[in-house]
Amino acid sequence: MSATALAVVQGSYTMDIRAESWLGGLLLADSIPVSDGTENRDRSLSVPEQITLTVPRREGGYDWDPGTDPAHPLAAYGQMLRIDYGVDVGGSFEWINRGWFLITESSTDGDTVSVSCQGLLTLIAEANLISPFQPSSSDTLVSVIRALVEPALTVSFDGTLIDRAVPLGMQWDSDRLGAVTEVLTAWGTAERVTEDGYLLIEPVSDAGASVLSISDDPQTGTVVRWQGATTRDSAFNVVVAQGEDSNGNQLQGVAYDSDGTSPYQYGGNFNPLPVPYSYQSSLLTTVAQCRTAAAAQMKLLRRQAFRKLGVTMVPHPGLIPGDIVSVTGAGLTSARCAIESLSLPYSPGEQTLTVRVL
Repeated sequence: MSATALAVVQGSYTMDIRAESWLGGLLLADSIPVSDGTENRDRSLSVPEQITLTVPRREGGYDWDPGTDPAHPLAAYGQMLRIDYGVDVGGSFEWINRGWFLITESSTDGDTVSVSCQGLLTLIAEANLISPFQPSSSDTLVSVIRALVEPALTVSFDGTLIDRAVPLGMQWDSDRLGAVTEVLTAWGTAERVTEDGYLLIEPVSDAGASVLSISDDPQTGTVVRWQGATTRDSAFNVVVAQGEDSNGNQLQGVAYDSDGTSPYQYGGNFNPLPVPYSYQSSLLTTVAQCRTAAAAQMKLLRRQAFRKLGVTMVPHPGLIPGDIVSVTGAGLTSARCAIESLSLPYSPGEQTLTVRVL
């Protein structure tokens, strides 16, 4: 987003939605008349993105009811929508790409067509393996992920990642996305689909500078409240990752919650004794790999158990889960928080965020 658009979305502004439909690399429609809709993202889900759209059945002399036409722009036979969110920056719109989404269902009721879409990881989640997948002796973590995902999605790897060989004897029977997740967990990485439709593999991290400062100010439409219950369920202060070397020796690496601001800090008031979460994978063949996997798993567990805030605000179409924001409100001052989920309206309304205090 430009500096002008970033300034505009801090207050009331005029917005618009632009949607294109593509099938097999061919553009089917470039101006789908979206009258309403919602974009929901939650990075705790295997497919984080869920989109609903409302389209008038007849607009501009065109019938937007897909009926039984497999090549219709709104049919669910491989059609993908590219959605852009427009911000009026003074006589013209700046378009922010929200990404590519797979149409999963379209239905017509009277004069309205309802369209449901999901993120592109749906292509991997629904494509169960038809025979067991066994890596070869020359396979690495990178080649295994590519073999499981491409050509449905093109994979891009963060430049800081170090590839390594996959031990012999690995096998996945049916769950393709589960196999990808197991490899990523052992590697200490996570995946996300970029706005350009690539599957990016990157380290699990909560690092990075804040992209936005949020202040609890009802006069500007921003409200910050604590969210959720407090519970000891699924709360851990130690992660133990276990593996096995080529000689069959059992290995393990341990990561402790040593964050001084964590309510689950090891040795703190939560429990002076270790409360472990155990993780095992045959992909872990050295103690160093076990320790890396344990540290990454600790970060993932924090996403589930740490304190969360609910934010209601003027829609900001530049935000996605994983972004770091600075929050003032609910007793906090300039607290670093990570966005865990969001709901962005595709018509004038309020945006909601769930953020985790870091």
